[in-house]
Amino acid sequence: MASFLDFEKPIAELQGRIDELRDTAAEGEVDIDAEVARIQAKSDKLLRETYSRLTPWQKTQVARHPERPHFKHYVAALIEDFMALGGDRAFADDAAIIGGLGRFRGRRVMVIGHEKGDDTASRLRHNFGMGKPEGYRKAIRLMQLADRFGLPVVTLVDTSGAFPGVQAEERGQAEAIARATEACLNLRVPLVASILGEGGSGGAVALAAGNTVLMMEHAVYSVISPEGCASILWRTADKAADAAEAMKVTAQDLMGLGVIDRVVHEPLGGAHRDPAAAIQSLGDAIEASLAELETQPPDALRKGRRAKFLAMGRAA
Repeated sequence: MASFLDFEKPIAELQGRIDELRDTAAEGEVDIDAEVARIQAKSDKLLRETYSRLTPWQKTQVARHPERPHFKHYVAALIEDFMALGGDRAFADDAAIIGGLGRFRGRRVMVIGHEKGDDTASRLRHNFGMGKPEGYRKAIRLMQLADRFGLPVVTLVDTSGAFPGVQAEERGQAEAIARATEACLNLRVPLVASILGEGGSGGAVALAAGNTVLMMEHAVYSVISPEGCASILWRTADKAADAAEAMKVTAQDLMGLGVIDRVVHEPLGGAHRDPAAAIQSLGDAIEASLAELETQPPDALRKGRRAKFLAMGRAA
């Protein structure tokens, strides 16, 4: 059964009526095709209108939708012969950040990203996609391995932020994130980063300092969650919608600010309504980005990436 967001209640009601008609028809020989078609057309129109004017807070809700495709879904559909590589060679293997070798449309690549999980058990196992220091140190190890063998790096970012627990801080969370960001900037191979859903704070930037940064149409990317920002500014999370508006968290806002390089189109109603189409769309964008970057020499890739991020926020 489809899961509807709060602002989708009118659409949910129409879909509920369609389900009721189909249940009624199943009990007897009642022709409901014309009525179902009429209600479905009305639902589709309402869906288009709703998603054409989403607020930043509504986009945040879409980005967090539990049925939205995650790292494992993109890897299963886009990466052949994926071989996961675990551990940071110092402490442990972090299940929130996964990485490994594989083939993307004929290219050998290193793929690294956050996995949130899609049910209670997997979300707990993957810590809701919130990486710990060992996860970021694993990412550093894999990026350096890719650099050594001349393999492009593809990162898939989807996290509310790095894990804020005491143990993570004791093991050097801030330092690990800074080192991961530095590793991204130092690569002499192409790095294409994609924001799948949430791009939260340094936990996202640590894997997203790429030559090309792609962002799904209904994803969000920010230094802090809207709720966290509202709690700081207004002392209440109830102002999250106002915070989301002020923070410019949407792909469209960030494209205008020059923080990302391309907005990747999602199916009508969000990636969760047609995951296969969303994954295909991102795959095409990654392929185009890699084809463009592969023509550049290693030093140019490194210098261009560093110059790009140093220029952000500076007046022209």
